[in-house]
Amino acid sequence: MAETRFHMSVEPCAIVQAESWPGTLSAFEAELSRQLGGKLPATSHETVAIGEWRAVRIAPRRFWFAADAGSNLRCSIDPELGCLLSLSESRMRVRLAGPHTFDILAACVAIDWHEAKAGYAFQTSFHHVPVLLLRTAAEACDLLVPRSFAQSLAEWVADIAAPYEASNAARGLE
Repeated sequence: MAETRFHMSVEPCAIVQAESWPGTLSAFEAELSRQLGGKLPATSHETVAIGEWRAVRIAPRRFWFAADAGSNLRCSIDPELGCLLSLSESRMRVRLAGPHTFDILAACVAIDWHEAKAGYAFQTSFHHVPVLLLRTAAEACDLLVPRSFAQSLAEWVADIAAPYEASNAARGLE
């Protein structure tokens, strides 16, 4: 039976940014892939699973790795090739799932969700605040947002979702 309810959670998550220095991208990617045991995303906005981590190519030389809170990215990088930086303390994950997820998000941000397949990532802004959206499934999305904005964003999304939930309740679909 298909899920009939919209779900949202706000939770801490582990995020590590990895960036190569100019001119070191090939060696940086090779070393990072070897240590993590998986292939990195080839193009910007592509995501791939590497173990418990979701790897996202944010820019040509920059990657974000996201996982559940408490996860530890087990690698180190030669400082001649690039750097690793934890963003876990500054970001939260807002997880959205269920019917109307993308109708609700469409009221917040202009992204063509029909073209945005699962596995894509988008950098955008909500009220001028930078957000990374990860399309995780047909009816699911993770938003990586600044910690100081997470609660405000969750309340905004809940307000937009309320009419959809009321419609489900009226039809007996709760």
